[in-house]
Amino acid sequence: MNPSNPGAPVYASEASAAATTLGIAIRVINASTEQELDEVFASLPTSGVSGLAVPAEPFFDSQRDRIVALAARHSVPAIYGLREYVVAGGLMSYGTSLPDTYRRAAIYVGRDLPVMQPTKYDLVLNMKTANALGLNMPEQLLALADEVIE
Repeated sequence: MNPSNPGAPVYASEASAAATTLGIAIRVINASTEQELDEVFASLPTSGVSGLAVPAEPFFDSQRDRIVALAARHSVPAIYGLREYVVAGGLMSYGTSLPDTYRRAAIYVGRDLPVMQPTKYDLVLNMKTANALGLNMPEQLLALADEVIE
């Protein structure tokens, strides 16, 4: 999480609730500077963390290439909130389709409507990264993916 993002508490709460439902443990790790990102990733291999969820948020998005490189360097499987992380070499993403969101935003602006929620979510997988991490992607997951990058 980026603790300076006002949406971080909501995301953490929702992630915690989902983890409880799935019967898995999560640990929220905060980073809001480049140095903190380096420290967090360096600590992951010895912390017992088996994966990482990186939300789409402005600071993390501005550090996309760095975050993807750190995850690869420390062999941490990660899921991201935007497809662009997977294109940059990240393992997988599940999140809103930015082109669809931008297209719909233009429609809403033209209608002078105040609220818009995303309606299209994409699951994107990067098989090169999965192989580098020694992960076998289940056929069901591959079949569900909107895009598989080889």
